[in-house]
Amino acid sequence: MVTQKEQASVVDAPVHELHFDHQNPRFFLNPKLFLEHDQTEEELVLKLWREFAVDEVALSIAHNGYFRHEPLFTTKENDNLVVVEGNRRLAAVRLLLSSKLRKQVGATDLPPISSARKKELARLPTIECQRDTIWQYIGFKHVNGPQPWRAYAKAKYVAWVHNELNVPLEVIAARIGDRHATVNRHYRGLMVLHQAESSGVYYIEDRWEKHFAFSHLYTGLGYKSVQEFLNIDNDTSFQPNPIPEDSLKDLGYFLRWLYGQKSTNTRPLIQSQNPDLRRLVDALGYETGLTALKRGLTLDVVEEISTGDEELFKVNLMDARRHLQYARGKQLTGDRGDIDTLQIAQEILDLADRLMLDMDAHRRKERVGRRKSRTKV
Repeated sequence: MVTQKEQASVVDAPVHELHFDHQNPRFFLNPKLFLEHDQTEEELVLKLWREFAVDEVALSIAHNGYFRHEPLFTTKENDNLVVVEGNRRLAAVRLLLSSKLRKQVGATDLPPISSARKKELARLPTIECQRDTIWQYIGFKHVNGPQPWRAYAKAKYVAWVHNELNVPLEVIAARIGDRHATVNRHYRGLMVLHQAESSGVYYIEDRWEKHFAFSHLYTGLGYKSVQEFLNIDNDTSFQPNPIPEDSLKDLGYFLRWLYGQKSTNTRPLIQSQNPDLRRLVDALGYETGLTALKRGLTLDVVEEISTGDEELFKVNLMDARRHLQYARGKQLTGDRGDIDTLQIAQEILDLADRLMLDMDAHRRKERVGRRKSRTKV
Protein backbone atom coordinates (compact mmCIF):
# COMPACT_ATOMS: atom_id res chain seq x y z
CA MET A 1 0.00 0.00 0.00
CA VAL A 2 1.19 3.55 -0.70
CA THR A 3 2.05 5.08 2.68
CA GLN A 4 1.37 8.66 3.72
CA LYS A 5 5.11 9.28 3.68
CA GLU A 6 5.33 8.11 0.07
CA GLN A 7 2.34 10.22 -0.90
CA ALA A 8 4.06 13.30 0.52
CA SER A 9 7.44 12.59 -1.10
CA VAL A 10 6.82 14.01 -4.56
CA VAL A 11 10.10 14.76 -6.30
CA ASP A 12 10.63 16.31 -9.74
CA ALA A 13 12.87 13.99 -11.76
CA PRO A 14 14.55 14.71 -15.12
CA VAL A 15 12.70 12.93 -17.91
CA HIS A 16 15.92 11.53 -19.37
CA GLU A 17 16.58 9.69 -16.09
CA LEU A 18 13.20 7.91 -16.13
CA HIS A 19 13.00 4.43 -17.69
CA PHE A 20 10.08 2.37 -18.92
CA ASP A 21 9.07 -0.67 -16.91
CA HIS A 22 10.08 -3.85 -18.74
CA GLN A 23 7.94 -5.78 -16.25
CA ASN A 24 4.79 -3.90 -17.21
CA PRO A 25 2.29 -6.70 -18.00
CA ARG A 26 0.51 -4.74 -20.72
CA PHE A 27 3.53 -4.66 -23.04
CA PHE A 28 3.86 -8.11 -24.56
CA LEU A 29 2.14 -11.44 -24.92
CA ASN A 30 4.92 -13.71 -23.71
CA PRO A 31 4.92 -17.24 -22.30
CA LYS A 32 6.90 -15.95 -19.34
CA LEU A 33 5.29 -14.06 -16.48
CA PHE A 34 6.86 -10.82 -17.67
CA LEU A 35 8.65 -9.88 -20.86
CA GLU A 36 12.38 -10.19 -21.34
CA HIS A 37 14.62 -7.18 -20.83
CA ASP A 38 15.80 -6.89 -24.44
CA GLN A 39 13.51 -4.20 -25.83
CA THR A 40 14.92 -0.74 -26.34
CA GLU A 41 13.22 2.37 -24.98
CA GLU A 42 12.28 3.33 -28.55
CA GLU A 43 10.67 -0.08 -29.15
CA LEU A 44 8.59 0.29 -26.02
CA VAL A 45 7.45 3.77 -27.05
CA LEU A 46 6.46 2.35 -30.44
CA LYS A 47 4.47 -0.44 -28.73
CA LEU A 48 2.70 2.03 -26.48
CA TRP A 49 1.98 4.41 -29.36
CA ARG A 50 0.51 1.72 -31.62
CA GLU A 51 -1.55 -0.21 -29.12
CA PHE A 52 -2.34 1.86 -26.04
CA ALA A 53 -3.73 5.23 -27.17
CA VAL A 54 -0.73 7.34 -26.15
CA ASP A 55 -1.91 9.96 -28.65
CA GLU A 56 -4.82 10.87 -26.36
CA VAL A 57 -2.46 11.40 -23.43
CA ALA A 58 0.04 13.36 -25.55
CA LEU A 59 -2.63 15.70 -26.92
CA SER A 60 -3.89 16.44 -23.42
CA ILE A 61 -0.38 17.17 -22.12
CA ALA A 62 0.44 19.30 -25.18
CA HIS A 63 -2.59 21.54 -24.57
CA ASN A 64 -2.89 21.46 -20.79
CA GLY A 65 0.55 20.61 -19.52
CA TYR A 66 1.32 17.73 -17.17
CA PHE A 67 -1.20 17.38 -14.34
CA ARG A 68 0.98 17.46 -11.24
CA HIS A 69 -1.66 15.74 -9.14
CA GLU A 70 -0.84 12.56 -11.11
CA PRO A 71 2.83 11.86 -10.26
CA LEU A 72 4.64 8.91 -11.77
CA PHE A 73 5.42 6.06 -9.39
CA THR A 74 9.03 4.95 -9.69
CA THR A 75 11.33 2.36 -8.17
CA LYS A 76 15.13 2.07 -8.13
CA GLU A 77 16.33 -1.04 -9.99
CA ASN A 78 19.88 -1.64 -11.22
CA ASP A 79 20.66 2.03 -10.53
CA ASN A 80 17.83 3.07 -12.86
CA LEU A 81 14.70 4.98 -11.94
CA VAL A 82 11.97 2.74 -13.40
CA VAL A 83 8.41 4.02 -13.86
CA VAL A 84 6.14 1.28 -12.47
CA GLU A 85 2.98 3.35 -12.91
CA GLY A 86 2.62 5.95 -15.66
CA ASN A 87 4.38 4.45 -18.69
CA ARG A 88 1.86 5.93 -21.15
CA ARG A 89 2.38 9.39 -19.67
CA LEU A 90 6.16 8.99 -19.86
CA ALA A 91 5.88 7.90 -23.51
CA ALA A 92 3.65 10.89 -24.31
CA VAL A 93 6.13 13.34 -22.78
CA ARG A 94 9.08 11.69 -24.53
CA LEU A 95 7.31 12.04 -27.87
CA LEU A 96 6.40 15.68 -27.29
CA LEU A 97 9.99 16.52 -26.41
CA SER A 98 11.68 14.69 -29.31
CA SER A 99 10.89 15.25 -32.98
CA LYS A 100 13.33 12.44 -33.80
CA LEU A 101 11.38 9.98 -31.65
CA ARG A 102 8.07 11.13 -33.18
CA LYS A 103 9.45 10.39 -36.61
CA GLN A 104 10.74 6.97 -35.54
CA VAL A 105 7.36 5.79 -34.26
CA GLY A 106 5.20 7.61 -36.82
CA ALA A 107 3.70 10.11 -34.36
CA THR A 108 4.15 12.98 -36.78
CA ASP A 109 0.62 14.36 -36.29
CA LEU A 110 1.26 15.45 -32.72
CA PRO A 111 1.21 19.24 -32.35
CA PRO A 112 4.46 21.13 -31.73
CA ILE A 113 4.85 22.55 -28.24
CA SER A 114 6.37 25.83 -27.11
CA SER A 115 9.78 26.22 -25.54
CA ALA A 116 8.09 27.06 -22.26
CA ARG A 117 6.10 23.79 -22.40
CA LYS A 118 9.27 21.83 -23.22
CA LYS A 119 11.02 23.35 -20.22
CA GLU A 120 8.03 22.45 -18.04
CA LEU A 121 8.05 18.84 -19.26
CA ALA A 122 11.79 18.36 -18.81
CA ARG A 123 11.12 17.33 -15.20
CA LEU A 124 8.11 15.33 -14.03
CA PRO A 125 6.65 14.77 -10.55
CA THR A 126 7.51 11.30 -9.21
CA ILE A 127 7.02 9.25 -6.06
CA GLU A 128 9.69 6.65 -5.36
CA CYS A 129 8.37 3.40 -3.91
CA GLN A 130 8.82 -0.38 -3.94
CA ARG A 131 6.81 -2.64 -6.24
CA ASP A 132 5.45 -4.66 -3.34
CA THR A 133 4.14 -1.54 -1.55
CA ILE A 134 1.84 -0.27 -4.32
CA TRP A 135 0.42 -3.42 -5.88
CA GLN A 136 -3.03 -2.66 -4.39
CA TYR A 137 -3.11 0.77 -6.03
CA ILE A 138 -1.98 -0.51 -9.43
CA GLY A 139 -4.26 -3.53 -9.16
CA PHE A 140 -7.31 -1.42 -8.39
CA LYS A 141 -6.55 1.07 -11.14
CA HIS A 142 -5.78 -1.37 -13.94
CA VAL A 143 -7.39 -4.69 -12.99
CA ASN A 144 -10.72 -3.63 -11.51
CA GLY A 145 -10.69 0.14 -11.72
CA PRO A 146 -11.07 3.13 -14.02
CA GLN A 147 -8.18 2.41 -16.43
CA PRO A 148 -8.34 -1.35 -17.05
CA TRP A 149 -5.62 -3.26 -18.83
CA ARG A 150 -6.48 -5.96 -21.32
CA ALA A 151 -7.47 -9.26 -19.75
CA TYR A 152 -4.14 -11.01 -20.36
CA ALA A 153 -2.19 -8.15 -18.76
CA LYS A 154 -4.54 -8.24 -15.77
CA ALA A 155 -3.90 -11.94 -15.35
CA LYS A 156 -0.14 -11.48 -15.52
CA TYR A 157 -0.23 -8.83 -12.82
CA VAL A 158 -2.47 -10.90 -10.55
CA ALA A 159 -0.15 -13.88 -11.03
CA TRP A 160 2.89 -11.77 -10.11
CA VAL A 161 1.26 -10.50 -6.92
CA HIS A 162 0.08 -14.00 -5.95
CA ASN A 163 3.10 -16.07 -6.98
CA GLU A 164 5.92 -13.63 -6.22
CA LEU A 165 4.54 -11.60 -3.31
CA ASN A 166 2.65 -14.60 -1.85
CA VAL A 167 -0.58 -12.63 -1.48
CA PRO A 168 -3.64 -14.95 -1.37
CA LEU A 169 -6.05 -14.55 -4.26
CA GLU A 170 -8.92 -13.69 -1.92
CA VAL A 171 -6.82 -10.90 -0.39
CA ILE A 172 -5.98 -9.51 -3.84
CA ALA A 173 -9.67 -9.56 -4.76
CA ALA A 174 -10.65 -7.79 -1.54
CA ARG A 175 -7.95 -5.12 -1.80
CA ILE A 176 -8.82 -4.14 -5.38
CA GLY A 177 -12.60 -4.33 -4.89
CA ASP A 178 -13.23 -7.40 -7.08
CA ARG A 179 -16.69 -8.81 -6.39
CA HIS A 180 -17.06 -10.90 -9.54
CA ALA A 181 -14.27 -13.50 -9.16
CA THR A 182 -12.26 -11.70 -11.85
CA VAL A 183 -8.99 -12.26 -9.98
CA ASN A 184 -9.54 -16.01 -9.64
CA ARG A 185 -10.74 -16.53 -13.21
CA HIS A 186 -7.86 -14.55 -14.73
CA TYR A 187 -5.30 -16.32 -12.56
CA ARG A 188 -6.58 -19.80 -13.43
CA GLY A 189 -6.64 -18.97 -17.12
CA LEU A 190 -3.02 -17.85 -17.08
CA MET A 191 -1.86 -20.86 -15.06
CA VAL A 192 -3.60 -23.21 -17.50
CA LEU A 193 -1.96 -21.42 -20.43
CA HIS A 194 1.48 -21.60 -18.80
CA GLN A 195 0.99 -25.31 -18.10
CA ALA A 196 0.06 -25.96 -21.72
CA GLU A 197 3.24 -24.27 -22.89
CA SER A 198 5.53 -25.81 -20.28
CA SER A 199 4.20 -29.30 -21.09
CA GLY A 200 4.44 -28.69 -24.85
CA VAL A 201 0.81 -29.46 -25.69
CA TYR A 202 0.15 -25.96 -27.04
CA TYR A 203 2.04 -22.70 -27.64
CA ILE A 204 0.05 -19.50 -27.73
CA GLU A 205 2.44 -17.98 -30.27
CA ASP A 206 1.29 -20.76 -32.64
CA ARG A 207 -2.33 -19.55 -32.55
CA TRP A 208 -4.17 -18.92 -35.83
CA GLU A 209 -5.17 -15.29 -35.30
CA LYS A 210 -2.82 -12.46 -34.38
CA HIS A 211 -5.30 -11.20 -31.79
CA PHE A 212 -5.32 -13.23 -28.57
CA ALA A 213 -8.78 -13.47 -27.02
CA PHE A 214 -7.75 -14.50 -23.51
CA SER A 215 -11.36 -14.22 -22.37
CA HIS A 216 -12.25 -17.34 -24.39
CA LEU A 217 -10.01 -19.37 -22.10
CA TYR A 218 -10.80 -17.98 -18.67
CA THR A 219 -14.52 -17.86 -19.45
CA GLY A 220 -14.56 -21.39 -20.86
CA LEU A 221 -12.82 -22.78 -17.79
CA GLY A 222 -15.78 -21.68 -15.70
CA TYR A 223 -18.22 -24.10 -17.39
CA LYS A 224 -18.92 -27.49 -15.84
CA SER A 225 -18.56 -29.44 -19.11
CA VAL A 226 -15.10 -27.92 -19.70
CA GLN A 227 -14.05 -28.65 -16.12
CA GLU A 228 -15.17 -32.26 -16.48
CA PHE A 229 -13.36 -32.56 -19.81
CA LEU A 230 -10.11 -31.26 -18.29
CA ASN A 231 -10.69 -33.00 -14.93
CA ILE A 232 -10.57 -29.84 -12.78
CA ASP A 233 -12.96 -28.23 -10.32
CA ASN A 234 -13.51 -24.87 -8.67
CA ASP A 235 -11.97 -26.00 -5.38
CA THR A 236 -8.53 -27.05 -6.57
CA SER A 237 -7.92 -25.37 -9.92
CA PHE A 238 -6.81 -21.90 -8.76
CA GLN A 239 -3.15 -22.85 -8.52
CA PRO A 240 -0.10 -23.38 -10.75
CA ASN A 241 -0.40 -26.45 -13.00
CA PRO A 242 -4.08 -27.12 -12.28
CA ILE A 243 -4.57 -29.68 -15.09
CA PRO A 244 -3.84 -33.32 -14.14
CA GLU A 245 -1.07 -35.02 -16.12
CA ASP A 246 -3.44 -37.42 -17.88
CA SER A 247 -5.62 -34.52 -19.10
CA LEU A 248 -2.86 -32.47 -20.75
CA LYS A 249 -3.54 -33.94 -24.18
CA ASP A 250 -7.17 -32.85 -23.86
CA LEU A 251 -5.96 -29.38 -22.84
CA GLY A 252 -4.13 -29.22 -26.17
CA TYR A 253 -7.36 -30.10 -27.96
CA PHE A 254 -9.28 -27.46 -26.04
CA LEU A 255 -6.80 -24.67 -26.82
CA ARG A 256 -6.72 -25.60 -30.51
CA TRP A 257 -10.52 -25.41 -30.59
CA LEU A 258 -10.34 -21.96 -29.00
CA TYR A 259 -7.40 -20.47 -30.90
CA GLY A 260 -6.49 -22.73 -33.81
CA GLN A 261 -2.91 -23.67 -34.68
CA LYS A 262 -0.79 -22.30 -37.50
CA SER A 263 1.72 -25.16 -37.52
CA THR A 264 -1.01 -27.72 -38.30
CA ASN A 265 -3.13 -25.36 -40.46
CA THR A 266 -5.97 -25.66 -37.95
CA ARG A 267 -8.49 -22.84 -37.80
CA PRO A 268 -10.16 -22.02 -34.47
CA LEU A 269 -13.74 -23.16 -33.89
CA ILE A 270 -14.46 -19.99 -31.95
CA GLN A 271 -15.01 -17.01 -34.23
CA SER A 272 -16.81 -14.95 -31.57
CA GLN A 273 -17.32 -15.71 -27.92
CA ASN A 274 -21.07 -15.28 -28.30
CA PRO A 275 -22.45 -17.71 -29.42
CA ASP A 276 -19.55 -19.97 -30.46
CA LEU A 277 -18.04 -20.56 -27.04
CA ARG A 278 -21.40 -21.62 -25.65
CA ARG A 279 -21.89 -23.99 -28.59
CA LEU A 280 -18.50 -25.57 -27.91
CA VAL A 281 -19.24 -25.87 -24.20
CA ASP A 282 -22.60 -27.52 -24.91
CA ALA A 283 -21.04 -30.00 -27.36
CA LEU A 284 -18.50 -31.07 -24.73
CA GLY A 285 -21.40 -32.26 -22.60
CA TYR A 286 -22.18 -35.07 -25.07
CA GLU A 287 -19.99 -38.05 -25.92
CA THR A 288 -21.02 -37.76 -29.57
CA GLY A 289 -20.13 -34.06 -29.55
CA LEU A 290 -16.71 -34.71 -28.03
CA THR A 291 -15.97 -37.41 -30.62
CA ALA A 292 -17.00 -35.06 -33.42
CA LEU A 293 -14.81 -32.27 -32.01
CA LYS A 294 -11.75 -34.53 -31.86
CA ARG A 295 -12.39 -35.62 -35.44
CA GLY A 296 -11.98 -31.98 -36.49
CA LEU A 297 -15.53 -31.37 -37.69
CA THR A 298 -16.94 -27.86 -37.92
CA LEU A 299 -18.85 -26.40 -35.00
CA ASP A 300 -22.10 -26.46 -37.00
CA VAL A 301 -21.73 -30.18 -37.67
CA VAL A 302 -20.60 -30.86 -34.10
CA GLU A 303 -23.63 -29.04 -32.75
CA GLU A 304 -25.98 -31.00 -34.99
CA ILE A 305 -24.42 -34.33 -34.02
CA SER A 306 -24.32 -33.63 -30.30
CA THR A 307 -27.78 -32.06 -30.04
CA GLY A 308 -29.71 -34.71 -31.96
CA ASP A 309 -32.53 -34.43 -34.48
CA GLU A 310 -35.33 -34.34 -31.91
CA GLU A 311 -33.94 -31.30 -30.10
CA LEU A 312 -32.91 -29.57 -33.35
CA PHE A 313 -36.43 -30.04 -34.74
CA LYS A 314 -37.96 -28.28 -31.73
CA VAL A 315 -35.34 -25.52 -31.74
CA ASN A 316 -35.86 -24.77 -35.44
CA LEU A 317 -39.62 -24.67 -35.03
CA MET A 318 -39.31 -22.21 -32.15
CA ASP A 319 -36.85 -20.09 -34.15
CA ALA A 320 -39.23 -20.03 -37.11
CA ARG A 321 -42.11 -18.98 -34.85
CA ARG A 322 -40.03 -16.21 -33.29
CA HIS A 323 -38.95 -14.83 -36.67
CA LEU A 324 -42.50 -14.94 -38.02
CA GLN A 325 -43.79 -13.11 -34.95
CA TYR A 326 -41.14 -10.45 -35.47
CA ALA A 327 -41.98 -10.16 -39.19
CA ARG A 328 -45.67 -9.79 -38.39
CA GLY A 329 -44.89 -6.96 -35.97
CA LYS A 330 -43.02 -5.13 -38.76
CA GLN A 331 -45.63 -5.78 -41.47
CA LEU A 332 -47.45 -2.50 -41.08
CA THR A 333 -44.36 -0.32 -41.49
CA GLY A 334 -42.15 -2.67 -43.50
CA ASP A 335 -44.49 -4.16 -46.13
CA ARG A 336 -44.30 -2.12 -49.33
CA GLY A 337 -46.75 -4.36 -51.20
CA ASP A 338 -44.20 -5.78 -53.67
CA ILE A 339 -44.80 -9.20 -55.21
CA ASP A 340 -41.53 -10.69 -53.90
CA THR A 341 -42.43 -10.45 -50.21
CA LEU A 342 -45.91 -11.79 -50.90
CA GLN A 343 -44.40 -14.77 -52.72
CA ILE A 344 -42.02 -15.45 -49.80
CA ALA A 345 -44.94 -15.38 -47.37
CA GLN A 346 -46.87 -17.82 -49.61
CA GLU A 347 -43.89 -20.19 -49.73
CA ILE A 348 -43.68 -20.11 -45.93
CA LEU A 349 -47.40 -20.92 -45.73
CA ASP A 350 -47.00 -23.83 -48.17
CA LEU A 351 -44.03 -25.18 -46.20
CA ALA A 352 -45.98 -24.93 -42.96
CA ASP A 353 -48.93 -26.78 -44.52
CA ARG A 354 -46.66 -29.58 -45.80
CA LEU A 355 -44.94 -29.80 -42.44
CA MET A 356 -48.30 -30.11 -40.65
CA LEU A 357 -49.39 -32.87 -43.09
CA ASP A 358 -46.10 -34.74 -42.56
CA MET A 359 -46.37 -34.43 -38.78
CA ASP A 360 -50.00 -35.60 -38.84
CA ALA A 361 -49.11 -38.59 -41.05
CA HIS A 362 -46.21 -39.47 -38.75
CA ARG A 363 -48.49 -39.44 -35.70
CA ARG A 364 -51.12 -41.59 -37.40
CA LYS A 365 -48.40 -44.08 -38.36
CA GLU A 366 -47.15 -44.18 -34.77
CA ARG A 367 -50.70 -44.77 -33.42
CA VAL A 368 -51.22 -47.66 -35.86
CA GLY A 369 -47.89 -49.15 -34.83
CA ARG A 370 -48.81 -48.97 -31.14
CA ARG A 371 -52.21 -50.64 -31.77
CA LYS A 372 -50.54 -53.47 -33.67
CA SER A 373 -48.05 -53.95 -30.84
CA ARG A 374 -50.89 -54.20 -28.29
CA THR A 375 -52.78 -56.66 -30.53
CA LYS A 376 -49.74 -58.98 -30.74
CA VAL A 377 -49.41 -58.93 -26.98
